[in-house]
Amino acid sequence: MSRDDIINDPEYGNKAEAFEAFDDIPTNPHLDNTIGAVISRRYGRRDMLRSMLGVSAATALFGTSAMVAPKQAAAMGAESRYKFDELAWGNDTEHHIADGYNADILVRWGDPITADAPEFDVMNQTAEAQAQQFGYNNDYVGFAEVEPGRGMLCVNHEYTNEEVMFPGLGRQDRAGFEGMTKELVDIEMAAHGGSVFEIVKGDDGKWSVNRDNPANRRITANTEMTIDGPAAGHDRMKTSYDDTGTKVLGTINNCAGGMTPWGTYLMAEENFHGYFWTDTVDADGDPDVSAQPEAASMERYGVPGRWYAWGQYHDRFNIDKEPNEVNRFGWIVEVDPMNPDAAPIKHTALGRFRHEGAETTVASDGKLVIYSGDDNRFDYQYKWVSAEAVTEENSVFGSNLLSDGTLYVARFNEDGTIDWLALTHGEGPLTAENGFGSQADVMIDTRLAADLLGATPMDRPEDAQPRGDGTAYIMLTNNTRRSADQVDAANPRPESSFGHIIEIKEEGGNHSATTGTWDILVKCGDPTIAEVGAEWNPETSESGWFGSPDNCAIDADGRLWISTDQGSNWGKTGKSDGLYALETEGELRGHSKLFFRCPVGGELCGPYFADNSQTLFLAVQHPGTDGTKDFVGFERDSTFEDPATRWPDFDPAMPPRPSVVVVTKEDGGVIAV
Repeated sequence: MSRDDIINDPEYGNKAEAFEAFDDIPTNPHLDNTIGAVISRRYGRRDMLRSMLGVSAATALFGTSAMVAPKQAAAMGAESRYKFDELAWGNDTEHHIADGYNADILVRWGDPITADAPEFDVMNQTAEAQAQQFGYNNDYVGFAEVEPGRGMLCVNHEYTNEEVMFPGLGRQDRAGFEGMTKELVDIEMAAHGGSVFEIVKGDDGKWSVNRDNPANRRITANTEMTIDGPAAGHDRMKTSYDDTGTKVLGTINNCAGGMTPWGTYLMAEENFHGYFWTDTVDADGDPDVSAQPEAASMERYGVPGRWYAWGQYHDRFNIDKEPNEVNRFGWIVEVDPMNPDAAPIKHTALGRFRHEGAETTVASDGKLVIYSGDDNRFDYQYKWVSAEAVTEENSVFGSNLLSDGTLYVARFNEDGTIDWLALTHGEGPLTAENGFGSQADVMIDTRLAADLLGATPMDRPEDAQPRGDGTAYIMLTNNTRRSADQVDAANPRPESSFGHIIEIKEEGGNHSATTGTWDILVKCGDPTIAEVGAEWNPETSESGWFGSPDNCAIDADGRLWISTDQGSNWGKTGKSDGLYALETEGELRGHSKLFFRCPVGGELCGPYFADNSQTLFLAVQHPGTDGTKDFVGFERDSTFEDPATRWPDFDPAMPPRPSVVVVTKEDGGVIAV
């Protein structure tokens, strides 16, 4: 299927939906031992069939209590560690939270975050104003505490939806970008990146933005950054803007992220390929890179996507004019929230791929470990282990801990073990004979290196959250492209629309170990539909099961929380995206409860616990956009003038606005305790 076929398919109501559908087409040619095949061999034909024998088999598998009401479920089994009455599932124009909790809007797209920023004027937007205002499509949320009740909020801005962002514009990819101008492109570029600003907790327990802190700033697609690590200064990193290969303008498509133990902010660059342009196309109208010197690398990374018109106005995003610019994206970016004068750093030692998250932990041997997934169908799970242990001296912005160490990629074995394979130049096949002249080449072409090592192709590995005891949870969002002959032990279902979650136990409880074990925590989807093959704790209610796990968090009590991203597929479940509390231990292992849900068309991101787990930050991005043709009573594509919801303002003059929500208990105290 060509790019134009997908763009013009009426099933996809906005650019983001079409973008994701096009990315369903894998770029990984090594699919002979995928995670689905490993899972299949590990659990065996009997277990696989058990999930597919019909509703009667589902009842036998899950028990007659599989769909009982939340309060009944709690009474029938062990006591839940999550103390709240479950929210009922649904989908409407507003957000909803479990009884006994507040879910207040903290900051919205366009809100001024610096002292000099102008007030938001949606009908007269400018790049200059947007560069001082809260950006678009808030994804990851982190918090660097300064003192109790005060700290710096750090928020990623993943992408833009111009059809609900600009008046009178509509879908631009479908219209050949005829309505886009340099002025609009520059606003989009200013709306990307991140926001860093102080928030304070008042005497009433409510949080608010302090615009007057001089450390408040926006990071955009034009912010100057430095390049660190093995790829810094390499010829493949040099452009006409930067002939040293050591500095770059901007960061884009910042999805999930992380916070370091020393309080700096890690921004993950995910779908960077979509921002690059070429004037060369094939007979189907798809980008043609066959004449490019780095054609193999570009094809493996899906470059260029041509999902934005930026390359028409800025040469650095046109590979015909600046072919090396694309090598300067797809990294982890470190930001010092306390020092607005410190240039962010792209750490090339952490590898280049479509990073979903950069969650950190200090291993039992004292080393820094960072987990990060490559969010594409049939791509890989990675982790970074520092060479040195974390000390007071190296716990600083720009630490060599992020420059000196080893990047590993995961191989999930059918016997339930996991091997972490080192991506080190000169070891195994990572040699000049195979196209890797140095460690810089290994990091620039991390995907190609991981292919040669025999890593396990996964079902869209998204967020990964480590826990202090050597456990990590890996979110596998979905993979409808996996065929029946490609299933394996760690990716057990063909045409998986709903995803699953893998639990890793590192050897000796040490996150820096190179071996460990793995298991499947849950297979997502509706357990009453046998063909879905879902597996939950039988106490899970109708409201508690979910599809497409995306981001996750572990609270101060070690409990796991999951946020979902179904995209336009929410119509298959009837549920809006939300936040779920998921049991990982004991008799209720695999039991899930719904805590918060988004307005229609919105995706839930974050989540992040702060204030000793008395505060929970959630990010709702692209409200009113995804799957709105399935929204009963609306049943059409959203536009600026005619959106499916005007959340959170509900002002007839304002479109929907991505926003950060702050959750607290009505009477104070720790959440869900």
